Amino acid sequence: MSGFYKKWVLSYWSPYMAMALAGILSAAYFGITKTVWAVTGEFTRLGGHILELFGTDISDWSYYQLIGMKGTTWTRTDGWIVWGMFAGALIMILLNNNFKIRVPRQKRRWVQGFAGGIVAGFGARLALGCNLAAFFTGVPQFSLHSWIFMLATGIGTYAGAKLISARWWKGKPLLTKGSVTPLRARSRKVQPVVGIVAAVAYGALIVYFFVTGHRMLGVAALFGALFGILIERGQICFTSAFRDLWISGRATMTKAILVGMAISSVATLIVIETYGLDPVTKMAAPSTFVGGLLFGVGIVMAAGCETGMMYRLMEGQIVFLPVFVGNIVGATALAYAWDHMGVYDALVASGAKINLLTEIGPGFALFATLFVLAAAFAVAVYMQKNYRFGEGLGRPDFKKGGMKRVR
Repeated sequence: MSGFYKKWVLSYWSPYMAMALAGILSAAYFGITKTVWAVTGEFTRLGGHILELFGTDISDWSYYQLIGMKGTTWTRTDGWIVWGMFAGALIMILLNNNFKIRVPRQKRRWVQGFAGGIVAGFGARLALGCNLAAFFTGVPQFSLHSWIFMLATGIGTYAGAKLISARWWKGKPLLTKGSVTPLRARSRKVQPVVGIVAAVAYGALIVYFFVTGHRMLGVAALFGALFGILIERGQICFTSAFRDLWISGRATMTKAILVGMAISSVATLIVIETYGLDPVTKMAAPSTFVGGLLFGVGIVMAAGCETGMMYRLMEGQIVFLPVFVGNIVGATALAYAWDHMGVYDALVASGAKINLLTEIGPGFALFATLFVLAAAFAVAVYMQKNYRFGEGLGRPDFKKGGMKRVR
Protein backbone atom coordinates (compact mmCIF):
# COMPACT_ATOMS: atom_id res chain seq x y z
CA MET A 1 0.00 0.00 0.00
CA SER A 2 2.88 2.31 0.82
CA GLY A 3 4.47 1.61 -2.56
CA PHE A 4 1.20 2.31 -4.37
CA TYR A 5 0.78 5.60 -2.50
CA LYS A 6 4.31 6.72 -3.34
CA LYS A 7 4.02 5.78 -7.01
CA TRP A 8 0.53 6.97 -7.84
CA VAL A 9 -0.13 9.73 -5.32
CA LEU A 10 3.19 11.26 -4.26
CA SER A 11 4.93 10.98 -7.64
CA TYR A 12 4.06 12.85 -10.80
CA TRP A 13 2.99 10.69 -13.72
CA SER A 14 4.46 10.40 -17.16
CA PRO A 15 2.76 13.00 -19.40
CA TYR A 16 2.58 10.31 -22.11
CA MET A 17 0.52 8.07 -19.85
CA ALA A 18 -1.60 10.98 -18.61
CA MET A 19 -2.44 12.14 -22.13
CA ALA A 20 -3.05 8.60 -23.40
CA LEU A 21 -5.54 8.02 -20.60
CA ALA A 22 -7.11 11.44 -21.22
CA GLY A 23 -7.53 10.52 -24.88
CA ILE A 24 -9.29 7.27 -24.03
CA LEU A 25 -11.47 8.91 -21.40
CA SER A 26 -12.46 11.75 -23.75
CA ALA A 27 -13.60 9.18 -26.33
CA ALA A 28 -15.58 7.31 -23.65
CA TYR A 29 -17.13 10.56 -22.42
CA PHE A 30 -18.24 11.38 -25.96
CA GLY A 31 -19.74 7.93 -26.33
CA ILE A 32 -21.78 8.35 -23.15
CA THR A 33 -22.85 12.00 -23.38
CA LYS A 34 -22.48 12.78 -27.12
CA THR A 35 -20.56 15.91 -26.11
CA VAL A 36 -16.84 16.55 -25.82
CA TRP A 37 -14.47 17.45 -23.01
CA ALA A 38 -14.44 21.26 -23.06
CA VAL A 39 -14.24 24.20 -20.64
CA THR A 40 -14.40 27.66 -22.25
CA GLY A 41 -18.00 27.26 -23.41
CA GLU A 42 -18.95 27.06 -19.74
CA PHE A 43 -16.72 30.05 -18.98
CA THR A 44 -18.81 31.99 -21.50
CA ARG A 45 -22.05 30.88 -19.88
CA LEU A 46 -20.72 31.92 -16.47
CA GLY A 47 -20.08 35.36 -17.90
CA GLY A 48 -23.64 35.46 -19.20
CA HIS A 49 -25.07 34.50 -15.81
CA ILE A 50 -23.01 37.24 -14.14
CA LEU A 51 -24.40 39.77 -16.62
CA GLU A 52 -27.92 38.56 -15.82
CA LEU A 53 -27.27 39.08 -12.11
CA PHE A 54 -26.58 42.73 -12.88
CA GLY A 55 -29.76 43.05 -14.89
CA THR A 56 -28.43 42.62 -18.42
CA ASP A 57 -30.81 40.96 -20.86
CA ILE A 58 -28.81 38.48 -22.96
CA SER A 59 -31.78 36.56 -24.33
CA ASP A 60 -31.29 38.02 -27.81
CA TRP A 61 -27.51 37.56 -27.97
CA SER A 62 -26.88 35.17 -30.85
CA TYR A 63 -23.84 33.58 -29.30
CA TYR A 64 -25.71 32.52 -26.18
CA GLN A 65 -28.47 31.15 -28.37
CA LEU A 66 -25.80 29.16 -30.21
CA ILE A 67 -24.15 27.59 -27.17
CA GLY A 68 -27.30 27.39 -25.02
CA MET A 69 -27.96 28.84 -21.57
CA LYS A 70 -30.39 26.29 -20.17
CA GLY A 71 -30.15 25.78 -16.43
CA THR A 72 -27.22 26.83 -14.26
CA THR A 73 -23.60 25.75 -14.06
CA TRP A 74 -24.66 23.27 -11.35
CA THR A 75 -27.32 21.63 -13.54
CA ARG A 76 -25.27 21.31 -16.76
CA THR A 77 -22.84 18.57 -17.70
CA ASP A 78 -20.44 21.19 -19.06
CA GLY A 79 -20.53 22.85 -15.65
CA TRP A 80 -19.62 19.70 -13.77
CA ILE A 81 -16.80 18.93 -16.20
CA VAL A 82 -15.25 22.26 -15.15
CA TRP A 83 -15.90 21.98 -11.41
CA GLY A 84 -14.94 18.33 -11.49
CA MET A 85 -11.57 19.23 -12.97
CA PHE A 86 -11.00 21.75 -10.18
CA ALA A 87 -12.06 19.16 -7.59
CA GLY A 88 -9.95 16.31 -8.98
CA ALA A 89 -6.85 18.47 -9.21
CA LEU A 90 -7.35 19.90 -5.69
CA ILE A 91 -7.83 16.45 -4.16
CA MET A 92 -4.54 15.19 -5.59
CA ILE A 93 -2.73 18.38 -4.57
CA LEU A 94 -3.94 18.01 -0.98
CA LEU A 95 -3.00 14.35 -0.87
CA ASN A 96 0.49 15.45 -1.93
CA ASN A 97 0.87 18.18 0.71
CA ASN A 98 1.40 20.45 -2.26
CA PHE A 99 -1.05 23.26 -1.59
CA LYS A 100 0.68 26.51 -0.74
CA ILE A 101 -0.32 30.11 -1.38
CA ARG A 102 2.15 31.49 -3.89
CA VAL A 103 2.22 35.20 -4.68
CA PRO A 104 4.13 36.54 -7.71
CA ARG A 105 7.04 38.79 -6.79
CA GLN A 106 6.41 41.13 -9.71
CA LYS A 107 3.14 43.03 -9.47
CA ARG A 108 3.04 43.27 -13.25
CA ARG A 109 2.27 39.55 -13.37
CA TRP A 110 -1.25 40.27 -12.10
CA VAL A 111 -1.94 42.58 -15.03
CA GLN A 112 -0.16 40.34 -17.53
CA GLY A 113 -2.13 37.30 -16.39
CA PHE A 114 -5.43 39.15 -16.56
CA ALA A 115 -4.67 40.57 -20.01
CA GLY A 116 -3.51 37.17 -21.27
CA GLY A 117 -6.69 35.56 -19.94
CA ILE A 118 -8.84 38.10 -21.78
CA VAL A 119 -7.01 37.58 -25.08
CA ALA A 120 -7.07 33.78 -24.72
CA GLY A 121 -10.74 33.70 -23.72
CA PHE A 122 -11.77 35.95 -26.60
CA GLY A 123 -9.73 33.92 -29.10
CA ALA A 124 -10.94 30.56 -27.83
CA ARG A 125 -14.60 31.44 -28.15
CA LEU A 126 -14.07 33.16 -31.49
CA ALA A 127 -12.74 29.82 -32.73
CA LEU A 128 -15.55 27.97 -30.89
CA GLY A 129 -13.13 26.07 -28.69
CA CYS A 130 -9.88 26.20 -26.75
CA ASN A 131 -7.01 23.75 -26.40
CA LEU A 132 -9.62 21.07 -25.72
CA ALA A 133 -12.71 21.40 -27.95
CA ALA A 134 -10.78 22.99 -30.84
CA PHE A 135 -7.63 20.96 -30.35
CA PHE A 136 -7.24 17.88 -28.15
CA THR A 137 -10.84 16.67 -28.47
CA GLY A 138 -11.51 18.46 -31.77
CA VAL A 139 -8.90 16.61 -33.85
CA PRO A 140 -10.24 13.17 -32.78
CA GLN A 141 -13.69 14.34 -33.88
CA PHE A 142 -12.15 14.81 -37.35
CA SER A 143 -13.39 18.39 -37.56
CA LEU A 144 -11.35 20.45 -40.03
CA HIS A 145 -11.58 23.54 -37.83
CA SER A 146 -9.29 21.86 -35.27
CA TRP A 147 -6.38 21.66 -37.72
CA ILE A 148 -6.79 25.33 -38.61
CA PHE A 149 -6.91 26.21 -34.93
CA MET A 150 -3.85 24.12 -34.09
CA LEU A 151 -1.76 25.75 -36.84
CA ALA A 152 -2.87 29.23 -35.81
CA THR A 153 -2.18 28.48 -32.14
CA GLY A 154 1.36 27.45 -33.04
CA ILE A 155 1.92 30.75 -34.82
CA GLY A 156 0.27 32.66 -31.99
CA THR A 157 2.44 31.04 -29.31
CA TYR A 158 5.56 31.91 -31.30
CA ALA A 159 4.45 35.54 -31.39
CA GLY A 160 3.64 35.32 -27.69
CA ALA A 161 7.08 33.90 -26.92
CA LYS A 162 8.66 36.83 -28.76
CA LEU A 163 6.49 39.20 -26.73
CA ILE A 164 7.37 37.83 -23.30
CA SER A 165 11.06 37.82 -24.21
CA ALA A 166 11.02 41.61 -24.55
CA ARG A 167 12.65 43.54 -21.71
CA TRP A 168 9.68 45.82 -21.22
CA TRP A 169 7.49 42.77 -20.64
CA LYS A 170 9.84 40.99 -18.24
CA GLY A 171 10.68 44.11 -16.25
CA LYS A 172 13.56 44.45 -13.86
CA PRO A 173 14.56 41.36 -11.86
CA LEU A 174 13.85 41.57 -8.15
CA LEU A 175 16.90 41.02 -5.94
CA THR A 176 16.75 39.89 -2.33
CA LYS A 177 19.17 41.51 0.10
CA GLY A 178 21.27 39.28 2.31
CA SER A 179 21.91 35.58 2.13
CA VAL A 180 19.23 33.19 1.09
CA THR A 181 18.39 30.60 3.72
CA PRO A 182 16.53 27.43 2.90
CA LEU A 183 12.96 27.21 4.05
CA ARG A 184 12.40 25.00 7.05
CA ALA A 185 10.49 21.87 6.31
CA ARG A 186 7.06 22.29 7.77
CA SER A 187 4.73 19.50 8.64
CA ARG A 188 1.50 19.75 6.69
CA LYS A 189 -0.03 16.47 7.72
CA VAL A 190 -3.47 18.03 7.72
CA GLN A 191 -3.55 18.37 3.92
CA PRO A 192 -3.81 14.62 3.13
CA VAL A 193 -6.59 14.32 5.69
CA VAL A 194 -8.48 17.18 4.07
CA GLY A 195 -7.81 15.56 0.69
CA ILE A 196 -9.32 12.27 1.82
CA VAL A 197 -12.37 14.04 3.25
CA ALA A 198 -12.77 16.01 0.02
CA ALA A 199 -12.48 12.84 -2.06
CA VAL A 200 -15.12 11.06 0.03
CA ALA A 201 -17.44 14.07 -0.11
CA TYR A 202 -17.05 14.43 -3.86
CA GLY A 203 -17.57 10.69 -4.33
CA ALA A 204 -20.78 10.96 -2.30
CA LEU A 205 -21.92 13.80 -4.56
CA ILE A 206 -21.39 11.62 -7.64
CA VAL A 207 -23.36 8.79 -6.02
CA TYR A 208 -26.13 11.28 -5.15
CA PHE A 209 -26.41 12.33 -8.79
CA PHE A 210 -26.83 8.74 -9.92
CA VAL A 211 -29.24 7.78 -7.13
CA THR A 212 -31.48 10.80 -7.74
CA GLY A 213 -31.71 10.15 -11.48
CA HIS A 214 -29.26 12.86 -12.62
CA ARG A 215 -27.11 10.30 -14.40
CA MET A 216 -25.47 12.65 -16.88
CA LEU A 217 -24.47 15.07 -14.12
CA GLY A 218 -22.90 12.13 -12.28
CA VAL A 219 -21.03 11.09 -15.40
CA ALA A 220 -19.78 14.64 -15.98
CA ALA A 221 -18.73 15.06 -12.34
CA LEU A 222 -16.87 11.75 -12.44
CA PHE A 223 -15.10 12.35 -15.74
CA GLY A 224 -14.33 15.95 -14.76
CA ALA A 225 -12.54 14.74 -11.63
CA LEU A 226 -10.64 12.11 -13.62
CA PHE A 227 -9.54 14.73 -16.15
CA GLY A 228 -8.49 17.01 -13.29
CA ILE A 229 -6.42 14.23 -11.74
CA LEU A 230 -4.72 13.48 -15.05
CA ILE A 231 -3.79 17.05 -15.92
CA GLU A 232 -2.48 17.68 -12.39
CA ARG A 233 -0.52 14.44 -12.02
CA GLY A 234 0.86 14.74 -15.55
CA GLN A 235 1.42 18.51 -15.15
CA ILE A 236 -0.23 18.93 -18.54
CA CYS A 237 0.04 22.38 -20.06
CA PHE A 238 -0.65 23.11 -23.71
CA THR A 239 1.11 26.45 -23.35
CA SER A 240 4.43 24.82 -22.56
CA ALA A 241 3.86 22.31 -25.37
CA PHE A 242 4.14 25.17 -27.86
CA ARG A 243 6.12 27.82 -25.99
CA ASP A 244 8.96 25.51 -24.96
CA LEU A 245 9.52 24.49 -28.56
CA TRP A 246 10.17 28.10 -29.53
CA ILE A 247 12.21 29.06 -26.48
CA SER A 248 14.31 26.01 -25.65
CA GLY A 249 13.39 23.18 -28.02
CA ARG A 250 11.89 21.08 -25.23
CA ALA A 251 9.26 18.83 -26.75
CA THR A 252 8.21 16.31 -24.10
CA MET A 253 4.80 17.91 -23.52
CA THR A 254 4.30 18.43 -27.26
CA LYS A 255 4.96 14.77 -28.02
CA ALA A 256 2.77 13.58 -25.14
CA ILE A 257 -0.19 15.63 -26.36
CA LEU A 258 0.26 14.37 -29.92
CA VAL A 259 0.33 10.77 -28.67
CA GLY A 260 -2.82 11.40 -26.65
CA MET A 261 -4.63 12.82 -29.70
CA ALA A 262 -3.57 9.86 -31.84
CA ILE A 263 -4.91 7.38 -29.31
CA SER A 264 -8.06 9.42 -28.87
CA SER A 265 -8.61 9.57 -32.65
CA VAL A 266 -8.62 5.77 -32.89
CA ALA A 267 -10.81 5.38 -29.80
CA THR A 268 -13.25 8.08 -30.93
CA LEU A 269 -13.63 6.57 -34.40
CA ILE A 270 -14.40 3.19 -32.80
CA VAL A 271 -17.09 4.84 -30.66
CA ILE A 272 -18.55 6.70 -33.66
CA GLU A 273 -18.67 3.60 -35.86
CA THR A 274 -19.92 1.27 -33.11
CA TYR A 275 -22.75 3.45 -31.88
CA GLY A 276 -23.53 5.38 -35.06
CA LEU A 277 -22.88 8.77 -33.48
CA ASP A 278 -22.43 12.02 -35.36
CA PRO A 279 -19.04 13.61 -34.73
CA VAL A 280 -18.97 17.06 -33.17
CA THR A 281 -18.12 19.43 -36.03
CA LYS A 282 -17.51 23.16 -35.64
CA MET A 283 -17.32 25.97 -38.17
CA ALA A 284 -14.10 26.22 -40.19
CA ALA A 285 -13.85 29.91 -41.05
CA PRO A 286 -11.48 32.91 -40.87
CA SER A 287 -12.62 33.20 -37.25
CA THR A 288 -10.98 29.84 -36.53
CA PHE A 289 -7.57 31.08 -37.64
CA VAL A 290 -7.87 34.51 -36.03
CA GLY A 291 -9.17 32.94 -32.83
CA GLY A 292 -6.28 30.48 -32.77
CA LEU A 293 -3.75 33.30 -33.19
CA LEU A 294 -5.26 35.27 -30.32
CA PHE A 295 -5.52 32.17 -28.17
CA GLY A 296 -1.86 31.31 -28.78
CA VAL A 297 -0.68 34.81 -27.87
CA GLY A 298 -2.98 34.95 -24.86
CA ILE A 299 -1.95 31.67 -23.22
CA VAL A 300 1.73 32.64 -23.43
CA MET A 301 0.96 36.08 -21.96
CA ALA A 302 -0.95 34.40 -19.16
CA ALA A 303 1.74 31.69 -18.71
CA GLY A 304 -0.89 28.98 -18.86
CA CYS A 305 -3.72 27.57 -20.94
CA GLU A 306 -7.17 26.82 -19.57
CA THR A 307 -6.22 23.36 -18.27
CA GLY A 308 -2.84 24.43 -16.87
CA MET A 309 -4.42 27.43 -15.22
CA MET A 310 -6.95 25.24 -13.41
CA TYR A 311 -4.60 22.93 -11.55
CA ARG A 312 -2.04 25.67 -10.87
CA LEU A 313 -4.76 27.76 -9.28
CA MET A 314 -5.63 24.78 -7.08
CA GLU A 315 -1.96 24.54 -6.06
CA GLY A 316 -2.30 28.00 -4.57
CA GLN A 317 -0.69 29.97 -7.40
CA ILE A 318 -3.14 32.83 -7.04
CA VAL A 319 -1.68 34.71 -10.02
CA PHE A 320 -3.88 32.38 -12.07
CA LEU A 321 -7.03 33.77 -10.46
CA PRO A 322 -6.91 36.90 -12.67
CA VAL A 323 -6.16 34.55 -15.59
CA PHE A 324 -9.37 32.65 -14.82
CA VAL A 325 -11.35 35.87 -14.45
CA GLY A 326 -9.76 37.22 -17.64
CA ASN A 327 -10.86 34.11 -19.52
CA ILE A 328 -14.45 34.69 -18.47
CA VAL A 329 -14.24 38.39 -19.37
CA GLY A 330 -12.71 37.67 -22.78
CA ALA A 331 -15.21 34.94 -23.60
CA THR A 332 -18.11 37.17 -22.55
CA ALA A 333 -16.75 40.05 -24.62
CA LEU A 334 -16.73 37.77 -27.66
CA ALA A 335 -20.33 36.77 -26.98
CA TYR A 336 -21.25 40.46 -27.15
CA ALA A 337 -19.09 41.21 -30.19
CA TRP A 338 -20.46 38.18 -32.08
CA ASP A 339 -23.50 40.06 -33.35
CA HIS A 340 -23.34 43.49 -31.71
CA MET A 341 -20.01 44.37 -33.33
CA GLY A 342 -20.35 42.36 -36.54
CA VAL A 343 -17.82 39.61 -35.73
CA TYR A 344 -20.07 36.88 -37.07
CA ASP A 345 -20.69 38.60 -40.40
CA ALA A 346 -17.03 39.56 -40.84
CA LEU A 347 -15.26 36.35 -39.78
CA VAL A 348 -17.71 33.48 -39.38
CA ALA A 349 -20.55 33.67 -41.90
CA SER A 350 -18.35 32.66 -44.84
CA GLY A 351 -17.26 29.43 -43.16
CA ALA A 352 -18.69 25.93 -43.21
CA LYS A 353 -18.78 22.84 -41.02
CA ILE A 354 -16.42 20.34 -42.60
CA ASN A 355 -15.71 16.89 -41.19
CA LEU A 356 -13.12 14.53 -42.64
CA LEU A 357 -15.28 11.48 -41.98
CA THR A 358 -17.97 12.64 -44.38
CA GLU A 359 -15.55 14.24 -46.85
CA ILE A 360 -13.06 11.39 -47.38
CA GLY A 361 -14.48 8.47 -45.41
CA PRO A 362 -13.51 6.95 -42.04
CA GLY A 363 -10.48 5.01 -43.26
CA PHE A 364 -8.81 7.88 -45.08
CA ALA A 365 -9.81 10.33 -42.34
CA LEU A 366 -8.08 8.25 -39.68
CA PHE A 367 -5.03 7.70 -41.88
CA ALA A 368 -4.73 11.40 -42.68
CA THR A 369 -5.13 12.35 -39.00
CA LEU A 370 -2.53 9.87 -37.78
CA PHE A 371 -0.15 10.81 -40.60
CA VAL A 372 -0.24 14.51 -39.76
CA LEU A 373 0.09 13.81 -36.04
CA ALA A 374 3.08 11.55 -36.75
CA ALA A 375 4.64 14.26 -38.92
CA ALA A 376 4.17 16.80 -36.14
CA PHE A 377 5.72 14.33 -33.69
CA ALA A 378 8.74 13.92 -35.99
CA VAL A 379 9.16 17.71 -36.23
CA ALA A 380 9.02 17.96 -32.43
CA VAL A 381 11.67 15.26 -32.09
CA TYR A 382 13.90 17.02 -34.61
CA MET A 383 13.55 20.36 -32.85
CA GLN A 384 14.33 18.77 -29.51
CA LYS A 385 17.49 17.17 -30.85
CA ASN A 386 18.78 20.09 -32.88
CA TYR A 387 17.61 23.28 -31.23
CA ARG A 388 20.39 25.26 -29.62
CA PHE A 389 19.07 27.55 -26.98
CA GLY A 390 20.23 31.07 -27.54
CA GLU A 391 19.55 34.37 -25.92
CA GLY A 392 15.93 35.01 -26.76
CA LEU A 393 14.32 33.95 -30.01
CA GLY A 394 15.75 34.14 -33.46
CA ARG A 395 15.22 32.56 -36.83
CA PRO A 396 16.58 29.01 -37.15
CA ASP A 397 19.95 28.24 -38.73
CA PHE A 398 20.36 24.68 -39.98
CA LYS A 399 23.83 25.01 -41.57
CA LYS A 400 25.57 23.18 -38.73
CA GLY A 401 22.83 20.70 -38.11
CA GLY A 402 21.22 22.66 -35.32
CA MET A 403 19.17 25.70 -34.55
CA LYS A 404 20.73 28.78 -33.09
CA ARG A 405 19.90 32.40 -32.82
CA VAL A 406 20.76 34.39 -35.92
CA ARG A 407 21.02 38.11 -35.44
